[in-house]
Amino acid sequence: MTLQVTNTLTGEREAFEPVNNGEVLLYLCGLTTSDPAHVGHARTWTHTDVIHRWLEYLGYDVRHVENFTDVNEKIVARVGEVGDDEEDVARHYTESFIEDMRALNLKRADVYPRVSEHIDDIVAMVETLIKEGYAYESNGSVYFDVTADPDYGKLSNQEVDDSEAQGDESERAEKRNPADFALWKAGGVAPEDIAEHRHDEAAPADQAAEQAQTWESPWGEGRPGWHIECSAMSTTHLGETFDVHVAGSDLVFPHNENEIAQSECATGQQFANYWLHTGMVQVADEKMSSSLQNFTTARAAIEEFGVDVLRTFFVSTVYSADPTFSEETLAEAEERWERLERGYERAVEAADSVDAYAKATDEELRDAVDAARADFEAAMNDDFNTREAMAALLELASAVHAHVDERDRYDFPALKRAIDAFEELGGDVFGLSFGREDGGDVRVAEDLVELVLDLREREREAGNYERADELRDGLDEAGVEVEDGDDGPTYRFE
Repeated sequence: MTLQVTNTLTGEREAFEPVNNGEVLLYLCGLTTSDPAHVGHARTWTHTDVIHRWLEYLGYDVRHVENFTDVNEKIVARVGEVGDDEEDVARHYTESFIEDMRALNLKRADVYPRVSEHIDDIVAMVETLIKEGYAYESNGSVYFDVTADPDYGKLSNQEVDDSEAQGDESERAEKRNPADFALWKAGGVAPEDIAEHRHDEAAPADQAAEQAQTWESPWGEGRPGWHIECSAMSTTHLGETFDVHVAGSDLVFPHNENEIAQSECATGQQFANYWLHTGMVQVADEKMSSSLQNFTTARAAIEEFGVDVLRTFFVSTVYSADPTFSEETLAEAEERWERLERGYERAVEAADSVDAYAKATDEELRDAVDAARADFEAAMNDDFNTREAMAALLELASAVHAHVDERDRYDFPALKRAIDAFEELGGDVFGLSFGREDGGDVRVAEDLVELVLDLREREREAGNYERADELRDGLDEAGVEVEDGDDGPTYRFE
């Protein structure tokens, strides 16, 4: 089965055909560096990561570009809270995002462009739009004329006459049409533009506004509009036409719609061939959002649940769904991950035992491995259906348990194939920690745990029970569960 994707641009399920044979050009609308990344952001990151991984599994070279928006009024609103000026605030949150990305075991993008380093590209694109008659200057600002683009609204299916007004009240007086949007904004940032985004700990709005960045342009000193930034960054690094554009579903209008309009009018080429939009994480029937203050940060979630449970939660629903983030759904994800982890561990333990034989045969297990791989691949080729792909891995775990529980002689070839399936599908594609090399050398970790347990036993034998308990508690905090039995302590990594 060839890869099929649901394209927001057409509303259809389509066969995936990249621009260049053997290569996929992928762009993800990155975050504005004004707040910590939350679970909703982490979900979009993770699903994009899994899409990237699956395309590589299919044999494609993937060029992945994801921006950091480091010029925005919301960033200026944080001046005095986490930095002395807009650039300081942006650096603070960019560093935070990078740390969260690494903690989530995301594959690195090829580049992470920032708006502040692409001002020349933005200005050049705006100049082209004015020259071609799609934009106009007004009082030092530049606006895109939506009525000049006959295709405007093709992503969101909005008619120009029905489109909502864009921009604040001060902009609307300068525009020919309320739906026109800013490509370049004259001057700096007005205090009223950031007042609603301020936290109590931040500098007063008038003081913060003075720390906003501005640049010279053919229309005077000013700042780029939000939408033009992604167009300039994506085309700079991927070319005028690229394959896949990923974004949250809340960005379809106006952001993605405006990206298409300004990009295609500037280049005369189709902007992105396939648009994939991720759903919104829900909390008590509301979208998780920084503005609603109902979010859990990505870092807090990683620390509380662990990367594997969190990634299991994310891939247990398809990318376009709106999953609920709750104690119940996280408990379900934890149970799934533990089933997968234990299935993998039992396959490894059985394969490495003296009871594993070259000529022992279990056709049921062999068929189950083949079925799991086939079902996983079919699901992922069906619009990256991670939900069904996860179900295939869980079936594989059940088959391993049945094999180990019911047999005295283990089928080594079948177990080896099961281990490979866990590591390739669950590890390489889903990013879970099956056999992950960058998670550290497991044998070294096991040796260290054995040393601590030996020390604990010596402390117990010496009557130092308080010290022995401290060592056990330390292992527990490090993610090592210890169980005392008649034959001595056993342990497992949580």
